[in-house]
Amino acid sequence: MSDKTLYERLGGYDAIAAVVNDLLPRLQNDDLLGRFWQHRGDDGIAREKQLLIDYLANNAGGPMYYTGRDMVTSHTGMGITEADWEAFLTHLKATLNAFNLPEAEFNDTVGFVTSLKNEILV
Repeated sequence: MSDKTLYERLGGYDAIAAVVNDLLPRLQNDDLLGRFWQHRGDDGIAREKQLLIDYLANNAGGPMYYTGRDMVTSHTGMGITEADWEAFLTHLKATLNAFNLPEAEFNDTVGFVTSLKNEILV
């Protein structure tokens, strides 16, 4: 077993940023999920992207400090459904597969994200 953090095992900040840069357009262009980005300005989307990178990097054991809101506050009132969640997971897994993530890192990443489900479907 490695003593490295998930952040290190994933490849650090640049690797996490690359995953987010791949994932967000997939989500925005999805017929079901795209509604969450409608009528949002480029600046707001760029801020959201940076917050997501910082959140993931911080929670994976990296040195980033996350300054955003908690998951419940961020997602309350968005009307995220079980179908939305499943579509999101499909895109997440496709993104991770596109980066040829090793099985352990893939499973740890999906496991972490899945652990947030009850905080996101509020």
